[in-house]
Amino acid sequence: MTHTLPAGVPTQLWVGGELVDSSTGTTFPVEDPATGAVIAHVADAAPEDGRRALEHATAVQGDWARTPSRRRAEILRTAFELIHQRADDLARTITLEMGKPLHEAYAEIEYGASFLHWFAEEANRISGRVSPSPSGTGTIVVTRGPVGPVLAITPWNFPLAMATRKIGPALAAGCSIIVKPAAETPLTMLLVGQIFADAGLPEGVLSILPTSDAAALTAPLISSADLRKITFTGSTGVGKMLVRQSADRLLRMSMELGGNAPFLVFDDADVDAAVDGAMAAKFRNGGQACTAANRFHVARSVAEEFSEKFTARIGALRTGHGLDAGTDIGPLITAKQCATVDALVEDAVAKGARIRIGGGRPDGPGTFYSPTVLDGVSPDARLLREEIFGPVAAITTFDTEDEAIAAANNTEYGLAAYFYTQNLDRASRVANALETGMVGINRGIIADAAAPFGGVKESGFGREGSVEGIDEYLATKYIAH
Repeated sequence: MTHTLPAGVPTQLWVGGELVDSSTGTTFPVEDPATGAVIAHVADAAPEDGRRALEHATAVQGDWARTPSRRRAEILRTAFELIHQRADDLARTITLEMGKPLHEAYAEIEYGASFLHWFAEEANRISGRVSPSPSGTGTIVVTRGPVGPVLAITPWNFPLAMATRKIGPALAAGCSIIVKPAAETPLTMLLVGQIFADAGLPEGVLSILPTSDAAALTAPLISSADLRKITFTGSTGVGKMLVRQSADRLLRMSMELGGNAPFLVFDDADVDAAVDGAMAAKFRNGGQACTAANRFHVARSVAEEFSEKFTARIGALRTGHGLDAGTDIGPLITAKQCATVDALVEDAVAKGARIRIGGGRPDGPGTFYSPTVLDGVSPDARLLREEIFGPVAAITTFDTEDEAIAAANNTEYGLAAYFYTQNLDRASRVANALETGMVGINRGIIADAAAPFGGVKESGFGREGSVEGIDEYLATKYIAH
């Protein structure tokens, strides 16, 4: 299969309902991480472009808020259908700019579209309440309405799904929205912009601003009195910076930040099922997911069986270009990410870990890293504390349930956790003891548009998806009469 973009992929900014060049006339390159080849040059949004996008968002906010919820729902449902109709172009674009295998790109499209389907239904369920005042002096009326213009900052690892997870509830709630996609993967989001235009979304309600200088673009938006909310998916470090920037204006915030997910295998687990779950939890998207299993804590009595079977499965994975048939693992997103993963592995080995398979970069072009398993990992290894974001599994052992829970919770992060057991009482105890926003019991994939996605501790706050997801975009008003 040739490694070229589909015809007609937009490369300009979406501002005011139309494709426009950057105000500076500049562009930046987008590369295929599997080859290093430049696949497109995209308009480079500047602060002036952000100002114009926010002016449009502010100008249309009132009309969009007053648009009947059923009409907002119809637009979301039409966009959902168009995403499926254009899945081939979207999947190819995702693979070329992000690197994931084509079959995973199609899976992302299915997942990302499900948020539009879900929030098309939730748009019609925004409710309030009326009740008599207990004092007998009147009536309490509670209504909920859109918070106002939103800035959404999305990551590169799921360029469609992380955007629709924010656009869906924002539009359903009646908020206009500006999306700043990752510089590594802007093309997918620009295609999504075309889909919403074709779905009948009014001009100015959605703007898309790719940029090579995120800080310069977003800082004036965050300081503007017209912006009412920020929603961000990305690293904890950047999330903290955005929270600090937003503090002066007390902006509404939703932060879906880093993870360091533990994967526990107890001595009563179905080991074969645990290996299946581990493959899904670790190697989907090449490990480049905030929910990816990072630390494998395995009961000592089954550790060697699990490690042998897990390593054998990993040894069968095929690394290559995501568009090539049979590829299981694509490249990491950048050479910098490859170097980060390599440094974490080298640190673990220097502290006594054994490489069971992998452990380096293969020869040839692209930013590939070999799928890797380490065991005998020292408690002070960096990769037990830091998010790996790559195809590396670190295995440690435990002897007791309490020891496993303590190891799992020994992190400042708290996004997701996974564990395998066949004991119902243990399942309940462990699920409740884990300090994470999401827990998977005997399963390695937990994402679902109908479930609340989010974390605790330094993995952020707020929830995306489910009935909770639209609440992040609604303000509550009390009316007394």
